[in-house]
Amino acid sequence: METTRLSSKGQIILPKSVRDAYHWMPGTEFEVEQRPEGVLLRPKKRFATTHIGDVVGCTGYRGPAQLLEEMEAAIAQGVSERHARGRY
Repeated sequence: METTRLSSKGQIILPKSVRDAYHWMPGTEFEVEQRPEGVLLRPKKRFATTHIGDVVGCTGYRGPAQLLEEMEAAIAQGVSERHARGRY
């Protein structure tokens, strides 16, 4: 087991082997939880947990399901129209 020391500023340096094992880079934020046996450091999640129902409706399309070929044709038409107007 490796050891570390608390600095006069209240900072603790995690051993390099631990940082490397968890791929923790400088700037990684941690949640600090007090436990009866000590303190638990847990890296904060970068993004909030989402559920499929939270993001499925984000496209705004309310019509019937489209075939891939229909979607590709619509995209090609939109690109052609935009190109014809001189807007790339």
